[in-house]
Amino acid sequence: MSTVTAVPIAPVKRSYVVWLIVGIIAAVMAAAALAVQGDDFLTRNARAKGVVTTASGLQYQVIEPGSGPKPTDTDVALVMYEGKLLDGTTFDKSQQPTPFPVTGVVPGFSEGLKLMPKGAKYKFWIKPELGYGAETKGPIPGNSTLVFDVELIDFLPESVIRQLQQQQMGAAGGMPGAPLPGAGAPGTEAPQGR
Repeated sequence: MSTVTAVPIAPVKRSYVVWLIVGIIAAVMAAAALAVQGDDFLTRNARAKGVVTTASGLQYQVIEPGSGPKPTDTDVALVMYEGKLLDGTTFDKSQQPTPFPVTGVVPGFSEGLKLMPKGAKYKFWIKPELGYGAETKGPIPGNSTLVFDVELIDFLPESVIRQLQQQQMGAAGGMPGAPLPGAGAPGTEAPQGR
């Protein structure tokens, strides 16, 4: 026959239990408020005049419309831009026109570029899922909504840029198999100096 020995637990003051429950509720509410802060902004922003929300959740506003064709996934866009957090802190800004492969940036920025004709100026609001998500990237905290002012100056197909780079390398003598400057056409002799 076994006997179970019960060890009594000292009673806890009711006020300690109440404070524990209040603290847990406050922590849960604070976490929920932080999680939806960006979503609340985007919900309000979606109702602002001129703001368009795409199926993915990207929000944009046309500042200057531009005209002509729009870049595709196979293009490299030449842009001026400024990236900010919702509190107005600038985390990145171009000093001169900057080339970006359209698919070489965060999904929201890529989607926005493909909406812009040449010469257009847009403002993008990129929710975390279309930006860096929960990952912290340098001065950008995780789960940040990103705000970009973007001017699309021009764009070229990536294949054209590669071809131009190869021509520049060939002209500089840096491409293997390219004729050296001063060498004649293939099959001819380079002039000899005396």
